Amino acid sequence: MTDFTPVQQERLQDERTRYSRPAVLIQIVALVALAAIPLIFPSFRVMDVVAKIMIFTIVVASYDLILGYTGLLSLGHSMFFGIGAYSLALVIAFFSLRVKAIFFAMMTLALAEFTDILAVQWYDLTRAEDGVSFKLPGIFDVGWSGPTLGGIEINGRFMIYYFILLVSVILFLMMVRFIRSPVGRVLKAIRDNEPRATALGYKTFRYQVFSIVFGSGMASLGGILFAMWLGYVNPGSTLSTPIMLNILLMVIIGGLGTLYGSIIGAAFIKITETWLPDLQNAAEAVFPNMVILHRLAERWILYFGILFILVVFFFPRGFVGTAREMIRQRRAMARKGR
Repeated sequence: MTDFTPVQQERLQDERTRYSRPAVLIQIVALVALAAIPLIFPSFRVMDVVAKIMIFTIVVASYDLILGYTGLLSLGHSMFFGIGAYSLALVIAFFSLRVKAIFFAMMTLALAEFTDILAVQWYDLTRAEDGVSFKLPGIFDVGWSGPTLGGIEINGRFMIYYFILLVSVILFLMMVRFIRSPVGRVLKAIRDNEPRATALGYKTFRYQVFSIVFGSGMASLGGILFAMWLGYVNPGSTLSTPIMLNILLMVIIGGLGTLYGSIIGAAFIKITETWLPDLQNAAEAVFPNMVILHRLAERWILYFGILFILVVFFFPRGFVGTAREMIRQRRAMARKGR
């Protein structure tokens, strides 16, 4: 081992202990839980939330590649989610990267708004707010019905769910592999100190373009999965500014530059969006005569905002980022204690 450089030694040590870490067990348990959810909770509402969590995990992780690992604040990521245009990503990256910092963010936001407006106005192609409804063929058709397993009927919705699970796992592992590759390490160096990376001989512009193309392509695939699950697409559900804001919130909540934080962020937003509105029904059922309480329960969006502020306050680097920082500090203290 003495013949290796410190970086090579660290990589060898990482490869030897990669599959013995507690995180691997957690990942396996999470994967088994996702696979078992349709069998344990066949409710469409539960499946809908979990499926959207998986889809947005891919979209958020792909955005984290650009923001968290490359340091580029793009506000047009939802555009690729909405239109699934991989080839367009290269053109937009070429023009957008000619400007930096806040100008890059404003450029991508302008492009996203333009795409949203174009989708609304181009009725013959997108059907605007009427949207496009469609049916998938074969076993992915919602009306398809298969055998019964343990009293649960296997239908098209189940098949789409497991297809989304399979594709989401594959895409996520591809992104994990990407950030651990030499290209991923260069992107981190560019994010931390671009002038130094340039001085070392790296053509930073090319790496940034590659990051945007790869991340946008992943978001496009996430958009395809989203359309498969809904069986319906319109500009408001895929291209609107609130979609982009949700993606940004998910990245912040999970933790920038963590990738695994995208799972936490997507789950947090989707679960709260789905069940917080039920506060009103719960208040009316438990306290039928307390009108004031009913009115307070209607303000679920306000509670969502407060909840988000508390998360950011107590987890300034996101859930995963803050947890990693705490573990790093404890290990440092343990080393000093020795």
